[in-house]
Amino acid sequence: MDDLDGRLIAALKQNGRASLSELAAMLAVTRSTVRVRLDRLVAAGEIAGFTVLTRSDIRPDPVRGLMMLEVAGRGAERAMKRLTAIPEVRAVHSTNGTWDLIAEIGAATLESFDQVLFTIRRLDGVTRSETSLLLSTRR
Repeated sequence: MDDLDGRLIAALKQNGRASLSELAAMLAVTRSTVRVRLDRLVAAGEIAGFTVLTRSDIRPDPVRGLMMLEVAGRGAERAMKRLTAIPEVRAVHSTNGTWDLIAEIGAATLESFDQVLFTIRRLDGVTRSETSLLLSTRR
């Protein structure tokens, strides 16, 4: 695989529906060169397949969840301030019922998500928590 193959793959990653003519124009080569290179990359297994990315596939936070928190006494306001200082906490909601606060969390990986949960559980005043990962969003 050479530089042109790499650029062809990069162009396809940006727009997998680009025509041979569009790819040729982007790469400053002929259509036949693109076709031959593409066929060779597929035959060699360098390109394993073509797929579609949806809006949810390119979210900035692939791992998202809701963390329900119980806060001791009247420490909810102090806990909210500390929670909003954590970069992965996207929003903090006060609520009624069993839980005092709900934190919306977004992270790049499960490991970083887990680290955020650990950090939140160690905050002064947080006495109990329950976390739910968001698996899919319909709307």
